Amino acid sequence: MNRKIHLGGVFGTSILLVLIGLGFRPGPLAKAAGNGSGDIPEATKQHLVENYGKLPLSFEANVGQTSRQVKFLSRGQGYTLFLTRRAEAVLVLGKTAPKSTSAQPADTLSAFVKPELEASPPAVLRMKLMGAKPTPQVEGLDEFPGKANYFVGNDPKKWRTNVRTYAKVRYREVYPGVDLVYYGKQRQLEHDFVIVPGADPGSITMAVEGAERLSVDVQGDLVLALKGGEVRFQKPVVYQEVEGVRREIPSSYMLKGARQVGFQVAAYDASQPLIIDPVLSYSTYLGGSGGNVGYGIAVDATGNTYVTGFTTGSFPTTAGAYQTTFGGGTDAFVTVLNALGSALLYSTYLGGSGFDVGNGIAVDATGNAYVTGYTTGSFPTTAGAYQTTFGGGTDAFVTVLNALGSAPLYSTYLGGSGYDDGYGIAVDTTGNAYVTGSTTGSFPTTVGAYQTTYGGGGTGAFVTKLNALASPLYSTYLGGSGGNAGYGIAVDATGNAYVTGFTTGSFPTTAGAYQTTFGGGTDAFVTVLNALGSAPLYSTYLGGSGYDVGYGLAVDATGNAYVTGYTGGSFPTTAGAYQTTFGGGATDAFVTKLNPLGSLLYSTYLGGGGDNVGYGIAVDATGNAYLTGYTNGSFPTTAGAYQTTYGGGGTDAFVTVLNALGSALLYSTYLGGSGYDVGKGIAVGATGNAYVTGYTTGSFPTTARAYQTTYGGGYYDPFVTKIAGLPTCKPEKDDMTLKVTATRKVTTGVRPSSTFARVPARWILTNVTATETSSANQ
Repeated sequence: MNRKIHLGGVFGTSILLVLIGLGFRPGPLAKAAGNGSGDIPEATKQHLVENYGKLPLSFEANVGQTSRQVKFLSRGQGYTLFLTRRAEAVLVLGKTAPKSTSAQPADTLSAFVKPELEASPPAVLRMKLMGAKPTPQVEGLDEFPGKANYFVGNDPKKWRTNVRTYAKVRYREVYPGVDLVYYGKQRQLEHDFVIVPGADPGSITMAVEGAERLSVDVQGDLVLALKGGEVRFQKPVVYQEVEGVRREIPSSYMLKGARQVGFQVAAYDASQPLIIDPVLSYSTYLGGSGGNVGYGIAVDATGNTYVTGFTTGSFPTTAGAYQTTFGGGTDAFVTVLNALGSALLYSTYLGGSGFDVGNGIAVDATGNAYVTGYTTGSFPTTAGAYQTTFGGGTDAFVTVLNALGSAPLYSTYLGGSGYDDGYGIAVDTTGNAYVTGSTTGSFPTTVGAYQTTYGGGGTGAFVTKLNALASPLYSTYLGGSGGNAGYGIAVDATGNAYVTGFTTGSFPTTAGAYQTTFGGGTDAFVTVLNALGSAPLYSTYLGGSGYDVGYGLAVDATGNAYVTGYTGGSFPTTAGAYQTTFGGGATDAFVTKLNPLGSLLYSTYLGGGGDNVGYGIAVDATGNAYLTGYTNGSFPTTAGAYQTTYGGGGTDAFVTVLNALGSALLYSTYLGGSGYDVGKGIAVGATGNAYVTGYTTGSFPTTARAYQTTYGGGYYDPFVTKIAGLPTCKPEKDDMTLKVTATRKVTTGVRPSSTFARVPARWILTNVTATETSSANQ
C-alpha cells in the first residue's frame, strides 16, 4: 500500500480558500503599508507595487540578511514568515518591519523580530511542533531563476545580492513518517503535513505563542485571538477521489490545551490518497431537478458573480426577485452570487411560456445586469422599449435588470420574421449595450450602419448597439453570401465593438488586414466596428483549410483583441508561441492576440489528442489571457494546478492562463469529475481571480460552505467556480533601479534575473524604509 496523507494549511491575508485559510483581520494592530520615502514618482511606486504582487510567492535562503536561526523567510501581503532550523514558524503581522541596529544580523530571533517602539507594534506569532525532531533536515525545493537583493546603506560589504529563492521549503521527518512542506499557491502561503503509510496524523501537535487565546468556532475554524485583531485558520477540507467520485472526509481541529492544537480525521479508505483541496476559492452547483445550463458569466468590482443560462424549471430563486415562477418550456435565468460563493444575492427566471435561453451577460459599474439570448415568444418586455412585439421564428432579446434583480430597467425583443439569436453582449461606461448573434434575415438595421442589407447566406451575423433607454444607436448585418454568425463581443474605451464568430466565406475584410482570403471549411473572423457602427476599423479572416470557429473575444486597454475558439488544424500560429503544432486530435482550442491594426501579436494552439474547444476568454490588466472550454483528455496542465489529472468522464472543463507574450502557460488545470463537464464563460476580477461557469452532469468538485454542494439531480446543472489569485507576471522592458540612501536601514529588493514561466521580468524594488515597509515588499 503506497499512499500519502496531506494535511494542509494556508498562511495569508485571505480567508477565502477552502484549506486552513489564515486571515489577519486588522484592528489598530495592522494598518496600510506606508509608501516609504524618497523622490519616487507616485505612478512608479504604484507600478512597482502592482507588478510585485504578480510575482510568485517565494522563500529566500538566509545568507546573512536576518537572524542566524532562520533558514528561510517569505514575505506576503501583511506578514513576514521566518522558518527556523528547528521547524519553528515565526509569523510577524502588521506594517512594521524589523530594524537592525548594527551592521551584523541579530544573534537571536527574538532580537530580530523586536520592533522599534511605535504606537501600533506588529503581532508576532510563533508556531512550534511539540515532540518533533529538534533539528530536522530542511531544504529549499524548485529554485526560481529570480534572485533577491538586499542593500543596506551605501556600504557594499553590507549588501546581500543574488540570494536564492525557492518555490517550496521541506522539513523532512519532523515526526516519524511526517514531512512538513511550505509552498506558495496563487500568492497564498500554504503548508502541508505529508504523512507516509503507517505514520500517525494524531502525532502532530502545534503549540502557538503570541495569541491571547485559541478557540474553534461553530464553523470549525481555528481562531487565534490577538490584541486588536485575530488570525483565522479555516476548517480543514479533506477528501478522497474513489472511482472518480469525490468523497469528503470529516476532519477538524482538536485543542490539546490552552495553546496547543492538532488534527482529527475521521475514518477513511486507507487504500486511497487523502487530499486537501489546495486552490479553489469556491465551487458550487447551481440548479434543481431539471435541466440547467450556465452559459455566460460576469463579475463586478466587489467580486459578486453574475450568471445566465437556461433552465427547464425547479431553479433556485430568491424572494423579491423579478420572476420567481417558471414560465414554461425553458426559461433564461439570471443569478448573482456573493463574493464568497456562499449565498444568492438574487436569482430570477427570465422568460415566458415558450423557449427562452440566456447566452451572454455583462454588468455595469452600478451592478445592473445586461443579458442577451433568444426566445420563441411571450418574453417579458417593458413599455417604451425598442421592440415590444415578437418578430417570429426566434428573436434575440436584451434585458437589463436593476442591481437588486427586482425589475428590468428595460427589456426588448430584437429580431424580424426569421430566426434571430443573441449570443454575446458587452456594456460600455455610459450604459450602452453591444450585442452580437446570428440572423436569417429581416433583422432590424439603422440608417448609416455599415451593412444594411442581408448578405444572402444561410445565416448572417449582426451587431446592434442600444443606448440606456433601449433605443438602437446602430444596427448592422455582418456577413456575405455564406453562413456567418457572431458569438463573442467586447467594447473598448472609445466605443469600438470587437466581434468574433465564424464564416463559410465571402466575408467582408479590410485592406491590409492580417488575412483577407478565406482559408477553407469555416474560418473564424475578427471585425472591429467604429463607435458609429458605420465602418470597420479592420476585419480579417482567421483560419486555415479546416474548420475554425471563434467563440470568445476580449479586449485590453490598448485595443489588443484576444480570441479563442476551436480549429481542426492548419491554423495560423506565430514563432515563439506556446504551441505551434496541432495536438493531433479532432480539434484544438486556439488563442490569438491581434494588435489594434489587426496584425497578429501571437497565435497558438492549445490542446493535445482528442477534442479541445475554447469557449470563453478574458484578459487582465497585464495582458494575460484567461480561458475556459472543454477537453476530453491529454490537455496541457501546469505543476501544482488544482487538478492535473483528467477527471475520467466524457469531458472536463479547463481553466488556463496564458502569459502576455503567448509563450507560456502561467496556470492550467482540468476542472471536472467522472461525468460531462464543460466550461462556457469566464471572467477575471481586478486582482486576478478567475470566475468560471458552465455545466456538469455531476461529480463536479465543490467546496465547503459553497451555496450548493450537492448535484441538483437533473441531466445538467450549472457550476460556478472561483479560482483565487492565479499566478501572473508582467514583462518589463527595462530595469527600474532606484538609489538607496544611508539614512534608512534594511532595504529589500527583488529582481528576477532571467525569467519566470518564460516571461522576461526584471525589477529592483528599493527605497523601502525599516519602519514603514512599502506594500511593494508584501
